[in-house]
Amino acid sequence: MYDDLSVAHFMEGLIKRNSGETEFHQAVYEFVADAIPFIIEHPHYRKAGIIQRMTEPDRTIIFRVVWEDDEGHIRVNRGYRVQFNNSIGPYKGGLRFHPSVNLSILKFLGFEQTFKNSLTGLPMGAGKGGSDFNPKGKSDREVMRFCQSFMTELAFHIGEHTDIPAGDIGVGAREISFLFGQYKRLSREFTGVLTGKSLEFGGSLIRTEATGYGNAYFMEEMLKLHGTSISGKTCTVSGSGNVALYCAEKITHLGGKVLTLSDSSGFIYDPEGIDAEKLAYVIDLKTVQRGRISEYAKKYNCEYHAGKRPWDIPCDLAFPCATQNELEKSDAEQLVVNGCQAVSEGANMPSSAEAIEVFHKAKLLYAPGKASNAGGVAVSGLEMTQNSIRMSWGEVELEERLREIIKGIHRKCAKHGSDGNGYVNYVKGANIAGFVKVADAMLAYGVA
Repeated sequence: MYDDLSVAHFMEGLIKRNSGETEFHQAVYEFVADAIPFIIEHPHYRKAGIIQRMTEPDRTIIFRVVWEDDEGHIRVNRGYRVQFNNSIGPYKGGLRFHPSVNLSILKFLGFEQTFKNSLTGLPMGAGKGGSDFNPKGKSDREVMRFCQSFMTELAFHIGEHTDIPAGDIGVGAREISFLFGQYKRLSREFTGVLTGKSLEFGGSLIRTEATGYGNAYFMEEMLKLHGTSISGKTCTVSGSGNVALYCAEKITHLGGKVLTLSDSSGFIYDPEGIDAEKLAYVIDLKTVQRGRISEYAKKYNCEYHAGKRPWDIPCDLAFPCATQNELEKSDAEQLVVNGCQAVSEGANMPSSAEAIEVFHKAKLLYAPGKASNAGGVAVSGLEMTQNSIRMSWGEVELEERLREIIKGIHRKCAKHGSDGNGYVNYVKGANIAGFVKVADAMLAYGVA
């Protein structure tokens, strides 16, 4: 079975076993392209079949979610929880509510989460879940009824020592609150079974900001290694969810100028920069009013590009923070032509495999999401700790802990990804550093 451990042979078998799961195939290929040569050099991993075991989830749970809309119609959605690997801690990873959710996307996210959580140094395994339910356009009561029905089934499979979900796309403070309330009713316990909770009932400060802040901090660490910084740089950011908004906020704090933000309808380009006052308007627009980014262009009299992404805008630094595969080969080529120096991913796998090849060929600094967007799960891990010890830390202390975790991730990536000539392949570094910790734990358990 393990005689031929070439990347091509391994992927052929994986694709056959997981037919049609293109996002999962993409995530695994990016990983094994680095991991398999490493495993061949370290035969104890090969003998134990670690790569075969690591690319198969521990379990996949699929269930029906039935709920009633405001007109009294019965609706049916599909719910999922993919518990991928708990070798270094209980399963940990977000819930995503979006029409695009399917098994392939959740397996890719859960697989990536394995290495992201490993890189943080915190004792967290990896999982991912969600539903094809779309909270957009639904009333609060409809979202509540859906969340209660979803949790009624999910509650059988999670627990503070088993699996601790968090939020993701479509699952914010409102959804987490409804989910936690239903879990509390069913379990008759007040435990830290979800993270991303409101501060009133066990949430952590800076959890909302953490992924975006961490992404900007990772970019700062990459640049620092090469004798420069974000200060004075022009920056393009995609998205307008929490990751994008708080990445933009931290870029501004670090002295950079944010030129763009986007949503599914298009992007805005403000050559004067999206400063703190303008960003406060966007945060209110997107989180309170639930409006469209085009309204920013009307208010501040700047360009709006309908149906497009911001990667043709000249910039020094790029931060894809929207969704998977939003940055394609042609976008990467345009960034290189326009003189972009570095890309740090705030979303999960936002750059296609072909785009990553362009970045590496151009020797552009490129941080994959499993390293650069780990700030969110890092603070989720800190929220778990705070819940366990029944106390909370202040904002300054939490942000310092976050920054130290990001610095640690950067050090691990630089150690394993350096070519010895000053260039760091952060994809390779993240893959190998994340792999070793999980693989060594799996070896310690024997055949399991």
